[in-house]
Amino acid sequence: MVSHGAEPSLHEEIMIVENTATTRNEVGRFFMAINTGTRTALLSEVDILPSKRRVIEMKNKKIAIIGCGNLGLTIAHGLLDDGFQSANLIATRRNTKSLSELAEKGVVITSDNSQAAAQADVVVLAVKPYNVEPVLKEISGSLEADKHTLVCLATGITLADLATWSGKQLPTFRAMPNTAADVNESMTLICDSGASSQQRESMKQLFDKIGSTLYIDESLMEAATILGACGIAYVLRFMRAMIQGGIEVGFDAKTATAIVSQTMKGASELIIQNGTHPE
Repeated sequence: MVSHGAEPSLHEEIMIVENTATTRNEVGRFFMAINTGTRTALLSEVDILPSKRRVIEMKNKKIAIIGCGNLGLTIAHGLLDDGFQSANLIATRRNTKSLSELAEKGVVITSDNSQAAAQADVVVLAVKPYNVEPVLKEISGSLEADKHTLVCLATGITLADLATWSGKQLPTFRAMPNTAADVNESMTLICDSGASSQQRESMKQLFDKIGSTLYIDESLMEAATILGACGIAYVLRFMRAMIQGGIEVGFDAKTATAIVSQTMKGASELIIQNGTHPE
């Protein structure tokens, strides 16, 4: 960040706009202020946006994705597409050859979970539920309470379980994305224990890379699995029935699929954009 006591250079101002401006209007307003000679005053206004400062801080942290399967790859790609530095991203898997695409982008690839955890600030457990306990016990010696944040993506694993298996008092999160993360349209539900408001905001920014994020109480995480994660399958089943109906009234399969897909997308956008009830 630029000190408010010194006149920033144009290069410094452009960097601040890229890192802190929240809308196109704000960027336009900023450069208009440069032209009118009031740039320092507006710089102060933009510079103090707290949520954007947290995003910058997250980009400066190192993130380790332990057990980087399909979901882990989706998160990795979401981060990289958003400009996250590949050198600050670590991915682990038993068969590291399957992560060659990430390696080509500069991501650190290893099969050593403990080493990855030791090098990271944020540790994301992307392993299957039955592997969470052994993996967490494996890396527990590398975790430090004043350094690490722990995130678990596995279903059915409680915050209390994570605390017991890690043996550490860490800021801990449970996150429940759904399969739409593959196209950056996940609905991710999060709960946490021991996290600060800044850590909560940073975690939301992390999962917003693959869709939308909401914080809920841990008691609702199993319900979230049904409504948000399994909900994708319910919607797809309904779409299948609509497509079959379209075929029966005369459309070919490709046309029926296109009509139903856009109709479902349009219906969702009506609710999302207008904030209305489906009825």
